[in-house]
Amino acid sequence: MGGTEHLSVERVGAALVLTLNRPEAKNALSLPMLVGLYDAWLAADEDDEIRSIVLTGAGGTFCAGMDLKALAGDGMAGEQYRDRLRADPDLHWKAMLRHHRPRKPVIAAVEGYCVAGGTEILQGTDIRVAGEGATFGLFEVRRGLFPIGGSTVRLARQIPRTHALEMLLTGRPYPAREAEGIGLIGHVVPDGTARDKALELAELINACGPLAVEAVKASVYETAGMTETDGLAAELARGWPVFDTADAKEGSRAFAEKRPPVYRRA
Repeated sequence: MGGTEHLSVERVGAALVLTLNRPEAKNALSLPMLVGLYDAWLAADEDDEIRSIVLTGAGGTFCAGMDLKALAGDGMAGEQYRDRLRADPDLHWKAMLRHHRPRKPVIAAVEGYCVAGGTEILQGTDIRVAGEGATFGLFEVRRGLFPIGGSTVRLARQIPRTHALEMLLTGRPYPAREAEGIGLIGHVVPDGTARDKALELAELINACGPLAVEAVKASVYETAGMTETDGLAAELARGWPVFDTADAKEGSRAFAEKRPPVYRRA
């Protein structure tokens, strides 16, 4: 399934593993990477056999952000993809999950540097695992830049405001344990095992009813900005139809029969 010279795509069971693959540049964002990511998000949602997505990086690094040399005028790799950006000027933002949310759960498996644009992409993922040597941070202000990938909006909604503002305004690095402590990531594992842990979580998700999983994810995000009253009403509207599905009946039947359920997205 797809992929580009800077993005590897692999199926592992019902999980789609996307690997940022530009290790010589610490997986700095490039046009081939962004185009590959956007196409992969769409392909994953269109394939009913895929139930979760794992996003990781090659060479012991997640992503060091935008290619600053390219921003300085040295040119960005993959000029052959430029027509894709012309056709869809928002493609790079969708690729970075700034205002595109896949239906399927996205698990980040972080090793090494996950900074600047890497930390911005991270905020678009649903579950986050990191090796103990990983480093996070939004370094833009140190370069006189603005973290325009969504961090000034999303970060304070995901972690306490005081921590969000410290990260945004100091531009300092955060080791994995500190990132876990402020709630930016959920698991810290030995270096080199983040992908394994992410796939372990993906396998748990993949064993669940896919219609239920996707409805739960959608409900969490769509109710986030609502009042409690409106959110509870929206939850009922989203959740009740799940009970009428064949998968819901199969889940109950399998439980009663003490066997694994066989879900068919129906």
